[in-house]
Amino acid sequence: MAGLDDRERLARLRLIRSENVGPVTFRQLIARFGSAAAALDALPELARQGGRSRPVAVCPEARAEAELRRIRKLGARTLFWGTSEYPAGLAAIEDAPPVLHALGHATLLNRPLIAMVGARNASTVGRRMAATLARELGEAGYVVVSGLARGIDGVAHAAALEHGTIAVLAGGIDVVYPPEHQTLHDEIAARGLLVSEMPPGLEPQARHFPRRNRIISGLARGVVVVEASLKSGSLITAQFALEQGREVFAVPGSPLDPRARGGNKLIRDGAVLTESAADILEALNAMDSRRIKEHEGAAPAITPPVTLDEAEVARARETILALLSPSPTSLDSLIRHSDLSAAAVQGALLTLELAGRVERHPGNRVALHPDALPAFDFNREEA
Repeated sequence: MAGLDDRERLARLRLIRSENVGPVTFRQLIARFGSAAAALDALPELARQGGRSRPVAVCPEARAEAELRRIRKLGARTLFWGTSEYPAGLAAIEDAPPVLHALGHATLLNRPLIAMVGARNASTVGRRMAATLARELGEAGYVVVSGLARGIDGVAHAAALEHGTIAVLAGGIDVVYPPEHQTLHDEIAARGLLVSEMPPGLEPQARHFPRRNRIISGLARGVVVVEASLKSGSLITAQFALEQGREVFAVPGSPLDPRARGGNKLIRDGAVLTESAADILEALNAMDSRRIKEHEGAAPAITPPVTLDEAEVARARETILALLSPSPTSLDSLIRHSDLSAAAVQGALLTLELAGRVERHPGNRVALHPDALPAFDFNREEA
C-alpha cells in the first residue's frame, strides 16, 4: 500500500470526488475491489443495485488532474490514506479522509500532537488560558492542532506558532476563513502546516465543520477544551475524541458563564480537569498507548469483506431503509436492531449510499438522505 503509483493516486482522488462516495464507503470500495481504478468501474452498477435510476456522477480524470495541478502550484502536497506518509493516528479512524492536502511543514505530522478548541466568543480569561497552555505545550514538544476559527482556535495557533502548529481547515487550504485570519493563515502556511480534505478553492459551508472536527481530534493524542457552550462544535470535537480513543481535557469555569458550561459538563463526564499544561502532560505521559488506535510506521491494513449473497444484501437494504430516519443513528445500533450481520449491513449501506438514499455522518452514524424521504411511507404498517 505504501507504494501507490501515479495512476492509482489519481484514481483515488477521482473516487473520493465522485458522487455519493464518502470516506467510509471509499475504504470499503478499496477493500472490495483492490484498487480505486476497479472501484470506479463498479460504481454505476453498485448504485443501480441500491435503487438509483439515473447514472452516478463519476469524477472525470481531467478534473482530478486539475486539482492536483492546483495543489502543486500552491506549493502543497497531497497525502493519500493507505501510504506511509499519511498520519498514522488519523489513518486508523473509521472515517479518515482518503486524501489530505497539506501546505507547509508536513514533518510536523510526525511529532506528538495535541488539539485545542474552544469558544469563538472567548473571554479574556479564556484567551489568556489558551495562550498559556498552547505555549507551554509547545515548549514541552507538542504540536498544537486546531481549526483556525475565531476565539480560542486563533489564540492557540498564534501562541504555538514558534514551536509548531497545524490548522485543519473546513474549506480549501487556499481559502481564508474567517477573513480576519488572513495574516495568521499565511504565517501558519510559512511556519506551521495547513491541512484540508477539501479541494482547493472550496468555500466552507456549515456541513463541512463537523467533518473538519473529526480530523482535528483524529490527528491528536488528546483534545483540550477551553470554554465551550453546551451546544458547540468544541463539544462535538470532544465527542469525536472519545469515540476515537483519545483523551479529553477541559478547563473549568464559572457556572454563571454559559461559555464554561460545556467544559464543566465534560469534567463531570470524566474529562481531565485542566488548570495547567502540567495536568495535560501528566495525563498524556500516563496514557495507555493501546487507547490510541494507531500503528506507528505502518499503513493501515485493509481486510477484504465477507462475500455476500445478493439476495441477502437486497433483504438487508429493505430492513435498513425501514429502520433509518432523517436523524442519524449509530452503525452499532443499526446492526443490533436489524438482527443482521455486520457484513450484511455494511454491504447494503454501501449500495444505498452510492444510490443517494442514505448518507453517513461523522461519528460512524447514518441517516436517510433528505432527498430520499418522499420515497418512503413511514405509516405503511398502519395502512
